[in-house]
Amino acid sequence: MAHIKTTLPATLDPYQFAYRGLTMKHCLVFLSLLGTFLHALAQCNVTASEFHLDGDHLIGGLFEIHPVDDPVPHDRPETIECSSNPILLPNYRRFQLMRFSVEEINNSTNLLPNVSLGYEMFDHCSVTQNYPGLFNLISVNGLIRPWAEPQKHQTNNTDVSKVIALVGPLTSTQALTIAPLFMMDLIPMVNYGSTISVFSKKEIFPSFLRTVHPNKNVIEVIVSIVLHFNWRWVAFLHSDNDYGYDGRELFLKRIKDTTICLAYAKSLEDSTSYSQMFKQIELQGIHAVIVFAPKMTAETLIMSAIQLNITQKVWIAGDAWSLNKRLPKEKGIKNIGTVLGVSQPVVKIPGFSDFVFSTKSKTYSENKQKHRFCNQVCNCSDLSAEEILSVDPTYSFPVYSAVYAIAHALHNALQCDSNRCNGNITVFPHMVLAELKKSNFTLLNQSIKFDEYGDPTYGSYSIVFWNHDGDAEEIGFYHFHPSVDFFINNSKIKWYTNGEVPTSLCSQECFEGFVKEQNGIHKCCFTCKICPNGTYINSTGNPYKCINCKDTEWSTEGSTSCNLRSVEYIPFTDIGAILIIAGSWALVVLSIVMSVLFAINYNTPVVRSAGGPMCFLILGCLSLCSLSVFFYFGKPTTSSCIIRSLPFILFYTVCLACFVVRSFQIVCIFKMAAKFPKLYNWWMKYQGQWLIITVAFVTQAFLLGIAHLSAPPKPCNETVWSPEEIILSCYTKFEAFSGSAIVLVFLCFLCFIFSYMGKNLPKNYNEAKAITFCLLLLILTWIIFATVQVLYKGKYIQTLNALAVLSSLYSFLLWYFFPKCYIIMFQPHKNTQQYFQGLIQNYTKTISQ
Repeated sequence: MAHIKTTLPATLDPYQFAYRGLTMKHCLVFLSLLGTFLHALAQCNVTASEFHLDGDHLIGGLFEIHPVDDPVPHDRPETIECSSNPILLPNYRRFQLMRFSVEEINNSTNLLPNVSLGYEMFDHCSVTQNYPGLFNLISVNGLIRPWAEPQKHQTNNTDVSKVIALVGPLTSTQALTIAPLFMMDLIPMVNYGSTISVFSKKEIFPSFLRTVHPNKNVIEVIVSIVLHFNWRWVAFLHSDNDYGYDGRELFLKRIKDTTICLAYAKSLEDSTSYSQMFKQIELQGIHAVIVFAPKMTAETLIMSAIQLNITQKVWIAGDAWSLNKRLPKEKGIKNIGTVLGVSQPVVKIPGFSDFVFSTKSKTYSENKQKHRFCNQVCNCSDLSAEEILSVDPTYSFPVYSAVYAIAHALHNALQCDSNRCNGNITVFPHMVLAELKKSNFTLLNQSIKFDEYGDPTYGSYSIVFWNHDGDAEEIGFYHFHPSVDFFINNSKIKWYTNGEVPTSLCSQECFEGFVKEQNGIHKCCFTCKICPNGTYINSTGNPYKCINCKDTEWSTEGSTSCNLRSVEYIPFTDIGAILIIAGSWALVVLSIVMSVLFAINYNTPVVRSAGGPMCFLILGCLSLCSLSVFFYFGKPTTSSCIIRSLPFILFYTVCLACFVVRSFQIVCIFKMAAKFPKLYNWWMKYQGQWLIITVAFVTQAFLLGIAHLSAPPKPCNETVWSPEEIILSCYTKFEAFSGSAIVLVFLCFLCFIFSYMGKNLPKNYNEAKAITFCLLLLILTWIIFATVQVLYKGKYIQTLNALAVLSSLYSFLLWYFFPKCYIIMFQPHKNTQQYFQGLIQNYTKTISQ
């Protein structure tokens, strides 16, 4: 047994001190335990030839051949005799594979010429009761010196650690427990089965490398399978250890930005109630179950599913049990559903079968066996070669490549060529570690390399399906290097649904054009609502949001894209535009003709009673107002928007002011002249009518100037009225032009009041009635237009607006001036001074009576 010697160093290498500090507590515990083990070890010496092979350099090996459950707590530390427990054949197969790998390397003429490799292997069946073998592996000349100075034990060959590297152990929990012992002196651990993420942290595990892909890669393949078959509502069952919890954490991170939801997660313990667990899975409608657990845990789970008659499930197996040889042949396995799995590719290792047959044919005689430590006994003599070779081959190539990686690292450390190695070099574990990190060799067509985290940069995963013959049939692959390549042959899978791919959804997928409205905490649970008009759902984007179309686009209800709107406005070639423009020209022509007619008959009573010189002002303003009509057509511009309103408002104000004055004059002539002669004389003396007209014009011009400076009319796109069209129009801010509108309304009101006061004037001379009728037409026109504008905002509103303007002009032209023209041309006897004086005298007599 190795002796314990502790020495306090004068100085410590900073690199080693950092990692020794992380594990100092563990080391002290280990050392205190070791003394207690001595008595048990003295009684545990047995013979074991398969576990040891002498050589120039030794490799340690840890294999869980006879696994035991976690022991009941004891009063004091105790060791255990592993061989008294049932054997786990897949691990024994891996044990034999390491022996074969070392023998093959020793028989090679190219790798390590004239240098023999040996091994010291242990049955690592317990996490807490296997430390004697571990201390044996890390001892130096039979001593363990946890605080020794690195310089002191590197002076000669006798100060070299017993092993240059370690292969194993299998599980992550085992590796976590023993790793601190090997990290202290940078003894390389080349692991073939520990996959948890923490081992990639080199600041904690500087001398840990592995030939198996970490859990991150396995989870990536599992998620790819789930996404491939569009399963979004899944359960994740995992073992109650470091391996299982690491897998669940990685799975949750990986699905964060995917369509997958973790509906149910459960750790599988010895006390797990499988009936209750499966009941929860059934209640939630989960049909895809991921099982991330080691072989024995998975076997217990699947056997429980068979016994409880769990059906219609897709089981996705992790790489630890996907190649299980027992379960696919179990009676009732077909009833549980379909089993898919992620597995390491089955690599046929040439010569291994012959080695196993040769090993099992040997009979080791007692006198050839050496007394070794306990847990170097197998009691496997009754096993046949066929039994060993027929078990689950998972982790075979990782074991094989781990041994070869150490051998190649030693080959480089010894500066070997094809014929010989440098025998003068003393190899320390850290030298082997340095060469391991630089590994670059080919083994069975695989380029063996490690990345900066000690993880392999080679290899791939197979996708397997448990067929009805009880075999794990390869149906696809996932290659990591040199680039990601994922493939599944769907036609090879025989689903439990007899054809169609099973579904596992919380909510059925929405139809096209529907948005998902999430229910509860899971994004996979939702109700479907159709996207309204003017929005669309992006089938490749966010399915939980209807996106608004741009102002230049439109869409119908339930759209997946937007359409460009057609741009609409009234062109000059439109039939309505042509007629209105023709009417405007006609108004101008009629105004000119009437002006000429009035000029010729200027001194006649009809012209004088119509307003005399004021008639020419009104007719001129009506002509100028008609300019606005032309700018209601064509594509709106800033200039056209201004001109379509400015001339009409300004000059129509003058027209209304003239009619206010004219209606007031009529009242004064027939009423005020008789009752208020002095007021009438003052009005006539100071030309009050022109003063009113001027004030109205200046006021309106001032208000229009302010309005156009603060908020001038401008082109705008009407997008609300018609979802399929963009209607080009002009936007006028009502607040800015409210002053001008008030002036027009006020003038119209005064005009109506004064004209209404003259409704009882002589029958043959009733201009007040004509003005009243014109005003009624004007008011009716704009009431109709305002009503239509509220109800209709299509492109023809521009035509109606122009028609309303033209109608306002024609109301005065036709109903006020045209009757005057008719009298002048066809009733000249009424256009005499005597006729008008007679009307006035008769009316005056009637008033006085």
